[in-house]
Amino acid sequence: MPRKPTINLQVPADFDLRRDVCSYGYFLLAPNYWDPHSGTLWRVFSLSSGPLLAHIAQPKGAGEKLRVTLSGTLAAKVRTQFIQQIARMLRLDESTQQVRAFHRLDPRFKKAGRARLFRSPTLFEDIIKTVTSCNVQWPGTISMNKRLCEVVGNRISVTLLGTKAPTAHAFPTPQQLAKVRPATLRARCRVGYRDQRLVELARLFLRSPTRGGIDQVAMEDPATTDDALFKTLVALPGIGPYAAANIMQLLGRYARVPLDTESVRHGKSILGYTGTSAQVMKQVHMHFEQFKEQAFRSYWFEMWQHYESKHGPAWTWERDTTGRLFTAAHLK
Repeated sequence: MPRKPTINLQVPADFDLRRDVCSYGYFLLAPNYWDPHSGTLWRVFSLSSGPLLAHIAQPKGAGEKLRVTLSGTLAAKVRTQFIQQIARMLRLDESTQQVRAFHRLDPRFKKAGRARLFRSPTLFEDIIKTVTSCNVQWPGTISMNKRLCEVVGNRISVTLLGTKAPTAHAFPTPQQLAKVRPATLRARCRVGYRDQRLVELARLFLRSPTRGGIDQVAMEDPATTDDALFKTLVALPGIGPYAAANIMQLLGRYARVPLDTESVRHGKSILGYTGTSAQVMKQVHMHFEQFKEQAFRSYWFEMWQHYESKHGPAWTWERDTTGRLFTAAHLK
């Protein structure tokens, strides 16, 4: 069998693939597939040349190069696009200095090295996954994303490394999702009331910012203030304050904490707060204000640490078993 194309990627000295992939719930959502037995990530990427299956490993351990094995060769321009998507997904653009800045504000996570939060290769996928994670139990989010990939996304041959890969579909592109009838999304992908909103979001990604479309450049520009970004996000279909705050952290803006029922459970069971849900939520918000521009990371890793205390390190979780049960509702 011919040897598959391979790319070796340099990473920051503190980067640990298993810790930094399994740091946020999106690593459990299709088309991502984390193999806890080999400590590697499988993923189908959507590129301008079409879908590409990739297997990502860090064979020499933390701080060493990633070995990315591909299902096909890439032209130079597409190779650059692919590497940019991996860098975004793994937050390889966050320097060791930025990690240290977080640890200075919250030294609790310095020893474990926690700082980077896994996200998607594209802003579009992050926004769609945020919408599918609101007002629904976590197993429902897993199901919606799996169905979106299977029903709308491209399918690819799953043979890589001489074995059958555990994933075969890409996440839908804006072009694909924009063409789907909302009724189809509701019936076949089980997205419920989100059907029309998902289609509208996809169409906004295709529209020029000068014609009212989503301005990704402005959203990802550090010069855009947090307040301006938040205002832009809450104006989008299906994006309320919680979703907007979550998208902001996915864009590397950690000052806002998206509070929900999970936050209330955490406030009561871990922080010992009492009172109504609104009162507990307010106390949780005040508790994390001390971490300033790093508030979300402190909040999230505090919760993640609790999840792992019940089910073991996240990199040992199976997507279809433990991975469906990590939220606080199952950890009482």
